[in-house]
Order: sequence, then structure tokens, then C-alpha cells
Amino acid sequence: MAVVKELLRAENDGTLSFGNYELDAKKKLGDFEFKGNIFKVKTFKGITKLECNETFVYESVPGTTVRNLNITDQEISFSVEGPEDAEITVGAAENTEYQVLLDDVNVGHMTTNMGGKLSFSVELSEGKSVSVNIVKV
Repeated sequence: MAVVKELLRAENDGTLSFGNYELDAKKKLGDFEFKGNIFKVKTFKGITKLECNETFVYESVPGTTVRNLNITDQEISFSVEGPEDAEITVGAAENTEYQVLLDDVNVGHMTTNMGGKLSFSVELSEGKSVSVNIVKV
């Protein structure tokens, strides 16, 4: 899986891909319209962050590349790649329990805080992607 050179793009299957962890300096792309929403991405080797309509969606430290991000009321799914392990935070429903699966392995149930943020770590290495599924319990 390669980085997203254009920083943010809509895929043919109705999902979003974003992020370029190879950049030495932070780059931004805003006003990206997708399914009636406006997205903004900031990305480089230190961080990748995605917002939708000025609301937090995704953040990783260090930076990552995300493919096929799909968000529904019941599930958040995507695949992620980066050069090293990353701490990922996603925006979800407030005070809600989710099951987190990494490459189809259940890593446990987590409950979001009042802000609706859910954080977890992912073991990453260059050239290998990890499938992430976050399912409302």
C-alpha cells in the first residue's frame, strides 16, 4: 500500500483515503467535498489528522496513511499503514461501548469519553497495512 500523494481522495467504492507519512513538512488540504460534507486533512511524518465539517474524525501519531475509511452509525472501518507503531484516535458516539478488531483480532471493548473519542495503539511497519474495524456494541 502506498501513501496518498494527493493527501485526500474519494475512492470508487464510496470511501475516503488520506494521509502521507513520508512528508517531512506538514501539508494541508481543505474544502474537500465528499457526500455533501467538507473534509480537511493535515499530514506529515509526525501526525495525520482528518476533520469533517470542522469536527474531529481521525488522528494518528506519528503520521499514517488510511485507506477506505467508511463510517456508519454502527461501525468505523479502514486499513492503516505507517513506518512504525502509532497511537490512533477516532471520533465516535459519546459514552458508547465499541469492540475494536485489528486484522480481525478482537483487542477488546472500549468506551468513548464525553467527547466521543476512542484511542488505541496499532503495531505498524513499512509496507504492511492493518485492517481496523470499530463496531458499536
